[in-house]
Amino acid sequence: MDIEEIQTFVEVADTGGISSAALRLGVAKSIVSRRLLRLEEELGVQLLARTTRGAALTEAGVTFRDYAARVSAEIDAAREAILPAGELRGRLRVAVPFSFGPTHFAPILAEMARRHPQLQIHTCYSDRFVDLVTEGYDCAIRVGYLQDSNLIARRVGAVYGKLVASPDYIKAHGVPESPEELLAHEALMQSTEAWQLMDGDKIVTVRPQGRFKADNGTALVLAATAGLGIAYLPDSLTREYVASGALVPVMTRYPPPPGGCICDPPAGAASRTEDTRAHRIAD
Repeated sequence: MDIEEIQTFVEVADTGGISSAALRLGVAKSIVSRRLLRLEEELGVQLLARTTRGAALTEAGVTFRDYAARVSAEIDAAREAILPAGELRGRLRVAVPFSFGPTHFAPILAEMARRHPQLQIHTCYSDRFVDLVTEGYDCAIRVGYLQDSNLIARRVGAVYGKLVASPDYIKAHGVPESPEELLAHEALMQSTEAWQLMDGDKIVTVRPQGRFKADNGTALVLAATAGLGIAYLPDSLTREYVASGALVPVMTRYPPPPGGCICDPPAGAASRTEDTRAHRIAD
């Protein structure tokens, strides 16, 4: 029985589909399909029920997955054990914010690749919140707060932000003085997210509304300077605009709490080796 076929099956089982498993493995979907067919032929049972929405485990597949995952993890551990101390290998897919990922995290990832010649690092720079499992990522670095309880977050540093608006917006609409008043204003958001604000030692959550949304922090900064509303952004994006007077901090009594975390896939979705690679970024 080929270990590559076993590991491919585990990826498909854990990610829920051939496409997402192919992304995680860095191979074509046709290769994943062939490996699965060979494995099923060798075992003489159907492990997966293919559907238009993905692949669901059969009863035999559920049973086999647990054994296969343990075998896969032990093989990964064995490979790690014979490497020079501390050396990493394999493939690491990381999702990083576009707004400041290239300046803040790209140097770290480049240094990681330099130190570990056997490690492949594939980075996606995007401000949208990716689905780590179905899109095949090993980890994601994000600024904010973990809303999906199936994920595990490890803080890697504090990122500070503020609420900002342009002088023109303030002149036309005034300044909110409390989280409740913020609900009456136009908010510039990535989606329909909740905003967290500090009220002394307490965290207050508000769900503002707005007609302008963008999946990119830079676009939200420009929308704020155009007077379209109030934005909730990290200081690294707004610092020069605040310094020039193009943006003005608002509701400074209610600052956003420091954010910043690295998010891993749900427990069990990644191998022990992938877990080591992902956490080496945090270290």
